[in-house]
Amino acid sequence: MADAKFSDGKLHDIGFLGLRLVIGAIFIVQGSGKFNPGTAGFLSNMGLPPELQIPIALAETIGGILIILGILSRISSSILSIIMLGAIFIVKGASQLTGQGGVALDLMLLASCLIIIVMGPGRVSISHIIKKIPRPLH
Repeated sequence: MADAKFSDGKLHDIGFLGLRLVIGAIFIVQGSGKFNPGTAGFLSNMGLPPELQIPIALAETIGGILIILGILSRISSSILSIIMLGAIFIVKGASQLTGQGGVALDLMLLASCLIIIVMGPGRVSISHIIKKIPRPLH
């Protein structure tokens, strides 16, 4: 009898690589957009200090790159999860799911980061190839 295990096959590895590529690309684009000087005024309108502009932009950009490469992806996803929680509750106020000010995309990014925290970078990653990085740091 044919037994198909999704978690052991190549399809699982390719699917998880696709997830990492998409999530990483979204964070890189979002983070690089925050390097513009106009973002500081946007943060101050929400009650956040404008000094957070560069750390948030760096965390999103570098975190997205690390997730794509599969290096320190659990740590990067943890930091990005904290940023997404801040975006959901502080920036948007978690008022509605869709529409203007909706948090649907933020919730999907948070869920994807949580999946990467639990699953790790997968077998198609630099961490898996090197095998010298301790497993909790993958």
